[in-house]
Amino acid sequence: MTDPPMTIKVFGHKSPDTDSTGSPLIWAWYLSEIRNTPAEARLLGSPNTEAAFVLRRWGFDEPAHLDDVSADDRVVIVDTNNPAELPASINQADIIQIIDHHKLSGGLVTRGPIDITIKPLACTATIMYNLMGENAARMPDNIKGAMLSCILSDTLEFRSPTTTDQDRALAEKLAADLGIDLPAYAAEMFEAKSDISEFSDAALLRMDSKEYALGDTTFRVSVLETTAPRLVLDRKASLMASMEGVAREDGVDQVLLFVVDILAEEATLLVPNDLVRRLAEKSFGAKVEGDSVVLPGIMSRKKQIIPALEL
Repeated sequence: MTDPPMTIKVFGHKSPDTDSTGSPLIWAWYLSEIRNTPAEARLLGSPNTEAAFVLRRWGFDEPAHLDDVSADDRVVIVDTNNPAELPASINQADIIQIIDHHKLSGGLVTRGPIDITIKPLACTATIMYNLMGENAARMPDNIKGAMLSCILSDTLEFRSPTTTDQDRALAEKLAADLGIDLPAYAAEMFEAKSDISEFSDAALLRMDSKEYALGDTTFRVSVLETTAPRLVLDRKASLMASMEGVAREDGVDQVLLFVVDILAEEATLLVPNDLVRRLAEKSFGAKVEGDSVVLPGIMSRKKQIIPALEL
């Protein structure tokens, strides 16, 4: 008697945003319902407020959280390929597929050749739609809703420079299929993302963050995208006071916090010390006066912030 196939765990990066929450649900549906391969979505932590709103809006239960993996696990990694953003034992697991839209980081080890798709699109969900081919027409409304939400989140409703024609066209098609008014729905999502009232300073600094090394200096590069930046900036002093402790606990040298104003299309970088001041001036050509600096036009960590960082 043949043993039943092992359920595949599909997950994205730590500190899950909307794309790393929705894309595992989308691909687990595709594997289970279209490919007849049992799969379940997992999260590497609690979803941010926007992602939690999307789960409620489209009737999903929050996926179970995953602390680590083992040699017995078969996994699909989405929305990242960076080991620093994945479970500590990721290289022990049987990685069978990676679907991503970030640069190739290196460091993952697989047991054999695997299926890897990395495309320069704004959103992992857009890549998934393309991979589904004609089977995309079989998506139920809640999966379409998750896909639409991922695209609107990652493109900041098409304001981000990462937006491609494919992302926009797919979002418009999905919205039409669902009878959704795009600007109104995006406004609901961004309002949910802007609600930070229940989060501690440390939680905000980690909420949407990625580790990045610049020579011998390591950073936690945090981005808070909001339509109400004043709610974050009013906590500027306490956020900066918390940075040293978060950096020490996370094993990095410095936390960088960029507060992205979605509507004004600019970012404010908090400047707690001379290290960040030097970085801001060299990376962005900014003149820093005081404990923050506004960076006009800066919206994307992936395309505009990380590539620009210099010391």
